[in-house]
This record gives sequence, C-alpha cells and structure tokens, in this order.
Amino acid sequence: MASDTDVSAFDVFSRQCPSRSTLEHVTGRWGSLTLGALHEERLRFNELRRRVDGVSEKMLSQTLHALERDGLVLREAQPVNPPRVDYELTPFGREVAGQLLGLIHLVEGRMDDVIAARTRYDATRGGR
Repeated sequence: MASDTDVSAFDVFSRQCPSRSTLEHVTGRWGSLTLGALHEERLRFNELRRRVDGVSEKMLSQTLHALERDGLVLREAQPVNPPRVDYELTPFGREVAGQLLGLIHLVEGRMDDVIAARTRYDATRGGR
C-alpha cells in the first residue's frame, strides 16, 4: 500500500489502478450529489433521497454502499424500533465533498455561459 508521500504508486490513468473505481464512485452523478448533500449534514436514507432529487431508492442504496466501501461515508444503524440508519461523511469524505462542492459551485455560477455556448453550438450544428 502506498504511503501519503508516495503518490506515484497510484495512477488513475492506468486501467489496473484501484483509484479509478473510487474516482468513478465520487464523480458519477449520484456519487457527487450524495457527497454534496452529506457535506451539509448527517441524513437518514429517505432524507437523503429527498435531497438528491431524482435518484431511485435502488441507485441511492448502491451509491451509498460504494461510497461506504471506499471509506467516504459512514453508515450508523440505530438499535431502535423502527430501525433508523444515519449516513454521514468520514473525514476523507468531507475532504472529497469539499473539492466537489467547489466544482459544483463553479459550474452553477457559469451556467449562463454554458447555456450561451449550447445555443451557439446548436445554431451552427442543427441543434439537438
């Protein structure tokens, strides 16, 4: 296993590198939105599902399992009736989510430019 200072041991551009699957989990639509939502607060499953509008129960469950396996999300089951499960970010998850939120805010802040670029592109290429 690589140490914190030995970053050359992992290369996401290599197909065999295990960091590639973690990057996919983090940057996929549901992974990035889930991490962003959990950056705000600790949430129960259904609260998280409502916050990440459009995600199915199955997809959210798969996303949470992948993020938990990668060490980004902590799942805490409460021994109560009915069962209660809370999700929160690990310190690593908070760090990753902070980086993602920077990108999310950048994109949100530049959407006028994106929409203008799409309009120009569609006008010259026949649109979608």
